[in-house]
Amino acid sequence: MSSTHETVPNPDIYGPGTFIDKEFLPVPDDARRVFEFLARTTPGFTKDTRAWDSVQFEGHAEPMIPGPLKAPVVAAALHAMCGVVANELLAERTGQAAYEQSVTINTDQAAIWLGSVFKFRLNGSEASELVSMGKESSIFKRDFEKGVFGTPLRLRTTAIYPTKTTGVWYQLHGSLDADPVLRAIGVDPTTNCESPDEAYEVIRNQTQKFTADELEMIMVKNGFCGSICYTPDGWRKTLMGKRLASHPLVNYSRESYAIPTPPAPLPVLPDRRPLAGVKVVELVRIIAGPVIGTTLAAFGADVIRVNCSNLPDINALQLTLNAGVRTIDLDLTKDEDLVRLHELVEDADVFIQGFRPGALARKKLGLTNLLEMAGKRGKGIVYVEENAYGPDGPFHERPGWQQIGDAASGSSFITGRSLGYTDGTSVLPPLPISDMTTGLVGSLGALMALRDRARYGGSYRVMSSLVAADAIALEPEIGLYSPEVVKKNAETFQWGVMEPSQYVSELLMVVLNGWKKVYPEYFSPDSPLMTTFEKSPWGHLQILSPVVKLGDDAVTPRWEASPVPHCYYDRQISWL
Repeated sequence: MSSTHETVPNPDIYGPGTFIDKEFLPVPDDARRVFEFLARTTPGFTKDTRAWDSVQFEGHAEPMIPGPLKAPVVAAALHAMCGVVANELLAERTGQAAYEQSVTINTDQAAIWLGSVFKFRLNGSEASELVSMGKESSIFKRDFEKGVFGTPLRLRTTAIYPTKTTGVWYQLHGSLDADPVLRAIGVDPTTNCESPDEAYEVIRNQTQKFTADELEMIMVKNGFCGSICYTPDGWRKTLMGKRLASHPLVNYSRESYAIPTPPAPLPVLPDRRPLAGVKVVELVRIIAGPVIGTTLAAFGADVIRVNCSNLPDINALQLTLNAGVRTIDLDLTKDEDLVRLHELVEDADVFIQGFRPGALARKKLGLTNLLEMAGKRGKGIVYVEENAYGPDGPFHERPGWQQIGDAASGSSFITGRSLGYTDGTSVLPPLPISDMTTGLVGSLGALMALRDRARYGGSYRVMSSLVAADAIALEPEIGLYSPEVVKKNAETFQWGVMEPSQYVSELLMVVLNGWKKVYPEYFSPDSPLMTTFEKSPWGHLQILSPVVKLGDDAVTPRWEASPVPHCYYDRQISWL
């Protein structure tokens, strides 16, 4: 199958550096093809084809998201890889060959997983119903958004705008603190706008006074987040694009210079899931980092997520991304809280962080700090970092969010082209693809590192990048759907409006509404894809189940505990 499927360059359709399928493959078959491609090209992933053959893909043949990007196919393949490595971890405990245990991936569920942060049912209401009833914020006892989207102008600071440069648009980002960004481009944050549409026009009028490069320099000079909306070819030709492309997507390595530590066998416990007994501390916010923690929790790890009640976050994300995770409130500007965090990390097997490069080294929580700690205690650690641009290069230390991955990689440009724009107008992909995929790649890297630590000992570093997570779907080996497939998909789902002004949650609602029309069984109270928590801190809660299904229910990923709010547990929380 994989040897006969071809893609061809066609810059006239989706822009320079794009590759389109010559023939359509049903989604489960395409997921198998992409899985085998990634399995072959990922350093450290098993090359035993018996393990590959243990994977089964099932689901509807037709794509499930708007546009030409195959993000659900890539996600399904990466979930399958996680399942294979999970079976390898189980084999370390039981001695049973990994390929003797099966992995099943529902590609429909893998697609819905990309939008799972808003795929929940709380006390009988879905996310869209809570928003329309105005009850979304009232369900949270503590408001973590702190007014970051409190005005139309702040909301629309994060959007895609035209520039003075003909045919080049720019992704502006408020980074949960929009006012300084607005002032930097000459917009008074107190300007009264009656609607998001009016706010978008106010900012649009200002961005068109600058070239794309001028806007980029304003953001760099001030340490703000932002990106030119490159074409895929344009990004690949930048120095940063070349540096990022030199690294594998699943980028993990043994830190051989660290103090040697012996193999760390996995304990035999009543909980038979692959990561039972593994302790994880995560210092993360928003989506990409938390996806890593909640995924490892589903595989059995004991995950403690460190939040700070003084920092903003998005309220609704607590309902899904804290599944199976315990949360604690620690303010790292306070000495006693920093000491408490160090105490937790002392016993951790995995440390996950999503801060800008170098920020945690000042708190003695950088890579070399924890490698030294691991050497002294005699047990290796897995250090997981997620960021925007990867491990090195000229943009390495720049901040970034999902939208930056979309803009830099070329995904936003392609999405705009697929919607009929030919003037460079760019539009966000319809789901938080780079965030979710970055988290999944980080999870896979952590699983592989834990497997290697159990076999060989040592400490490991895992790097997962937002831009790389987007760029993989633009590679010629993956391919884009043809305009004919995209048109048929639009006719099936009757998607709503998608525009450059929209925030990711607005676009996500467009997709959820389309899914509900075509696949209502996935959204019913008795949906087979959902996990139900009769009692959560918010009430009766249903969220999307983990995608990976292993051959034995006892070892299949699941969440043993409901999500809890940020900062839920006392600071004296201890390991299970």
